[in-house]
Amino acid sequence: MSDALPVSLVCCGLIGTTVTDNGMVERAYAESIATQGVVTGTTAYARCMAWVHRSRGQSTIDVLRSLFPDSQATAQAAQLAFDRSYSAAVGRTGVVAMPGAELAIDKLHGTGARVCLISGFSRRLLGLVLDTLGWWDRIDLALSPDDVPRGCPWPDLALAAMLRLGVDDVRETVVAHGTESGVLCGRRSGAGAVVGVLTGTHTADRLRRAGATDVIGSVSALPDLLAAGSTPDAPVPGSSSESAVGAARATDDSGAAQVPLERRTTGL
Repeated sequence: MSDALPVSLVCCGLIGTTVTDNGMVERAYAESIATQGVVTGTTAYARCMAWVHRSRGQSTIDVLRSLFPDSQATAQAAQLAFDRSYSAAVGRTGVVAMPGAELAIDKLHGTGARVCLISGFSRRLLGLVLDTLGWWDRIDLALSPDDVPRGCPWPDLALAAMLRLGVDDVRETVVAHGTESGVLCGRRSGAGAVVGVLTGTHTADRLRRAGATDVIGSVSALPDLLAAGSTPDAPVPGSSSESAVGAARATDDSGAAQVPLERRTTGL
């Protein structure tokens, strides 16, 4: 990222990047496909779960449509089962922020950057996670595939965030994500930097092959990575990148944070 450009927007993934997974997503997929007759111990189950792992970061409905390509109704029924399963898991155990994620978001805001969370969850599940965490006042925007024509790996989520938050130049945006699809979303959007996060599903090599300009151990290292942009020779804690991205600096005088996604109490 050019030193002449500020970082005015940071788009972060949700599960695996800013929020811990604890196997809840995989279990929800397993339970959702079981409702359609694909059960553990079968070849079909193993094949489906391998595809789920490969496709993490994409919208849940797109993943399920890929698993049940011959029946839109089956995919939609599985989507409802996924939402019920994940919602029930949240009701039992809650959700937990990734260590250092809340402080990282606060530090990013301190530079003048705005923060958008992007997710493959339905709008209803995304709202449930944010309600449970109490994050509505911590972020500026949250987007799900329900808010755009296409989810990751397409660029729509990142571009929608830029448009809604008034980014002047796509290169002023940083996308941080723990999946191949999330990294591809950032690259295709023209973001100035795309940071792979190793607490997500996919490996460093896979994130780099998808186009990550930097790879960090966790989102807690993101503010330091951005702050080190003006001194690329300085070591960046938690980063495996060879050069850092552009320095973040204050650019927004708009005042109050915006959360266009309707706040709601959810439960399936």
